[in-house]
Amino acid sequence: MADFNRAIALILTVALVANLAVTGNADGDKKIQVKTVKGKKVCLQGWECNVWSVYCCNQTISDIFQVYQFENLFSKRNSPVAHAVGFWDYQSFILAAADYEHLGFGTTGGKLMQMKEIAAFLGHVGAKTSCGYGVATGGPLAWGLCYNREMSPSQDYCDDSYKYVYPCAPGAQYYGRGALPIYWNYNYGAVGEALKVDLLNHPEYIEQNATLAFQAAIWRWITPIKKKQPSAHDIFVGNWKPTKNDTLAKRGPAFGTTMNVLYGDYLCGKGDNDPMNTIVSHYLYYLDLMGIGREEAGPHDELTCAEQVAFNPTVAPKIESS
Repeated sequence: MADFNRAIALILTVALVANLAVTGNADGDKKIQVKTVKGKKVCLQGWECNVWSVYCCNQTISDIFQVYQFENLFSKRNSPVAHAVGFWDYQSFILAAADYEHLGFGTTGGKLMQMKEIAAFLGHVGAKTSCGYGVATGGPLAWGLCYNREMSPSQDYCDDSYKYVYPCAPGAQYYGRGALPIYWNYNYGAVGEALKVDLLNHPEYIEQNATLAFQAAIWRWITPIKKKQPSAHDIFVGNWKPTKNDTLAKRGPAFGTTMNVLYGDYLCGKGDNDPMNTIVSHYLYYLDLMGIGREEAGPHDELTCAEQVAFNPTVAPKIESS
């Protein structure tokens, strides 16, 4: 059954890639369909934004973020010393993003905000999958997407307290995998439910299909971890309005708060620290490479979460993202 599922996933990916190759591009091949619903203009844009939405009236991600830019950002990912050679590519990212563009991922606001969100999301991804270090060829920020899995898992990440909701499958290991690495059975279970893929029994699918790995990461980016809390997407694009308690906790609608909602007090509220600074550095580096410029990122105190109180303080010594 596992081989059958992988075969189906491969067929679907090949079909979508073929569609990507022959349909819209930045030169305007895509036809925008427009209608009015309850006084609001909504649109469709071919395969890439194929659910009626206000966001589909904007440029799509493939219009503003193209192959050469992806290659610039992740220039060392296929180097011989990398650990996921041949796995990650632009097509996988675009195919994954197409499932979320009608929800506003990379399609909110004008072109500047759209590109900034892509840089922000990929800044997290690059930092979390990097094998760069201080003297690495090309510099430490050129090595994003070097990994697609945790190389030396210290445990199987099975939490039996979730056995009635997300029971661990016999022999399954829930170590970190993906573009924003997924850890623990309950996280694989939740992501699998959202994507309609049996990740609880087959967590290995994430390291076998780059489109699925990007889909999981984008889903995490646009989905609140808890009700009445914002997603990283809503924080970044300004959909979220901080409460008085958020302001007292030094949480605002800026890049730094995306780290808070994704990683909590593993990174945030600990003053200046290397893991946090690595994510910020990737974001700024990607803004430069994409032609936006790091000056568009805003002041330093909006880029970090050093002094922020975590949305979800740790209650047990477990890390959901690493």
